[in-house]
Amino acid sequence: MPNGLVMRSTGSRYLVRGEDGALHQCVAKGNLRVKGWNSTNPLAVGDYVDFLPQVDEEKVGAILELHERKNYLVRRSVNLSHHKQVIAANLDQAVLMVTLARPRTSYGFIDRFLVTAETYQVPTVLVVNKIDDLDEEEQDRMFELVDTYQEAGYRVIMTSATLGKGVADVKALLAGKVTLVSGHSGVGKSTLINSIDPELDLHTLEISGSSEKGVHTTTNAEMFELNLSSKEPTFIIDTPGIKGFGLVDLEPSHIGDQFPEMFKRKGGCRFNDCLHKEEPGCAIRKAVEEGGIAESRYRSYIDMVNGMDEESPYRLD
Repeated sequence: MPNGLVMRSTGSRYLVRGEDGALHQCVAKGNLRVKGWNSTNPLAVGDYVDFLPQVDEEKVGAILELHERKNYLVRRSVNLSHHKQVIAANLDQAVLMVTLARPRTSYGFIDRFLVTAETYQVPTVLVVNKIDDLDEEEQDRMFELVDTYQEAGYRVIMTSATLGKGVADVKALLAGKVTLVSGHSGVGKSTLINSIDPELDLHTLEISGSSEKGVHTTTNAEMFELNLSSKEPTFIIDTPGIKGFGLVDLEPSHIGDQFPEMFKRKGGCRFNDCLHKEEPGCAIRKAVEEGGIAESRYRSYIDMVNGMDEESPYRLD
């Protein structure tokens, strides 16, 4: 039976790429749900499946079997708090695009995304876009953000997708890999991807002038094959602009382990079960006081431990 790759998911229909590169409209047959999962979507972009090919425009194909995933990225469903939404599966890496202004990306959002990616073993690179559109104060905040995440152990690339700055670095990062590209609406995901491979011609819209917020131009996660000169095929997954990122599957005692700069220091805590809140002899709090861990990262950690995102999943600070 042919193997295929899910390129797009729209309701009950899936676009599946066969091994020969042909695309097939398919529906899911049988029970494809993963046991023990309360997921809103049984199949996700990036899933490998066994399928019956589409015969013609009238007779669609059928997905019969879901292959085991090497990894995936999930967030809490916005409408069903106890359910997961699988954003994408079988990723080599994720790129989180952020902007300092127009729209502003908060530290809290960035940290929740990074914690989720660490939990599900998806390496992540931060791309700070629109660096050409910043006043002096915003530039200072940009360098502070870059320093914060580089010191935490993450690679950060600064770009201006409209001017082409940093695009070559992102292009090299993507080559031969499967990459999820995510971020708020309006941060320039589609513009950046178009500058890397103009043949895709992804739809873009301007930022709303009245609210300085992004306008949704992508309605469903979708995988695209980029035309890059690499030995292995290059795929990117463009996602809808994400407003918030509710955590799932994480106990408070495990959250600190998803902060690389905290994980490497936790052995210095007096107590093995230290939550880094008010316990005496806490190496993490000491590192925050001494500047070894950014205060913004520590505040995000405390919010997650206290369940702040459960009360307000779209919290801005």
